[in-house]
Amino acid sequence: MIRATLLLALWPGIAAALELPVPEGAVLTAETRRDAEDYALPTGPAQGGPPPVAPIMGRVKTRAWRIAPDAPTAAGLIAPLRAALETAGFEILLDCAARACGGFDFRFGTEVLPPPAMHVDLGNFRFLSARRDTPQGPEAVGALASRTGDTGHLQLITVTPEGAAPASLSPTAPSLLATRSGEELATALSREGHAVLEGVDFAPGAATLGPRDSSALPALAAWLEANPDRRVVLVGHTDMTGALDANIALSRRRAEAVRERLLRDHGLNRDRIDAQGAGWLAPRASNATKAGRAANRRVEVVVSGG
Repeated sequence: MIRATLLLALWPGIAAALELPVPEGAVLTAETRRDAEDYALPTGPAQGGPPPVAPIMGRVKTRAWRIAPDAPTAAGLIAPLRAALETAGFEILLDCAARACGGFDFRFGTEVLPPPAMHVDLGNFRFLSARRDTPQGPEAVGALASRTGDTGHLQLITVTPEGAAPASLSPTAPSLLATRSGEELATALSREGHAVLEGVDFAPGAATLGPRDSSALPALAAWLEANPDRRVVLVGHTDMTGALDANIALSRRRAEAVRERLLRDHGLNRDRIDAQGAGWLAPRASNATKAGRAANRRVEVVVSGG
């Protein structure tokens, strides 16, 4: 497969730019940057808790791509990255697949962008971490790949020493805002049977929706109208703040708020939409960061049948 390249500029005069291969046609779904911060680089598998990590300080850049259709396997996405890193003199610290990484504990114990920017199948992912020392400080790469159906997902976290040239992406790769269109929501419900209602956001401890609909709500209403034999369950979620019982109650109120908005504004049959709460039992991002906690305060829709 012909590949685009991610270019990581090194310190001047020491070595050539590092080229990390990204599949041709990969769509950039998210890109964030943090200056003078630590990245907790996983160095081993999780064993009954978060994985062991090595904090690496520098300019932290996180990017995610979606590759479809006919994406390589998770291992196929990681293999060329490993080869490029080894050629550039990086030490490979960890290269593991889902269960060997520690499964659930690893996935939710390491830094991952929330969906729809990055999707991780708990039974089908691979992770690679690597590090090398430079005169300006350590460089590090954490690569996470997964595949759902025929769609691949790739996340790269790179740490560059302060003062070094920032990492840059080859301009051949297209970009995409990390939002889900109505068509994408309908596809996810039909193929996967569940989806996060993106844009339905809640403040900490709150279950009140704003006056405006998220675009996900009319998209869900349209899908229900097009599939009159299907029912759905709205499942509310919280961040990991407070007791579980209280959070389950709060998460159910969030799901009920979305249900009432759908019934009020879209004229749907009440019997086709149930509302439940899961509290903080099913996070989609780390609760260790503010952004992760915000991502966990959400409502998902699950297709329950006829």
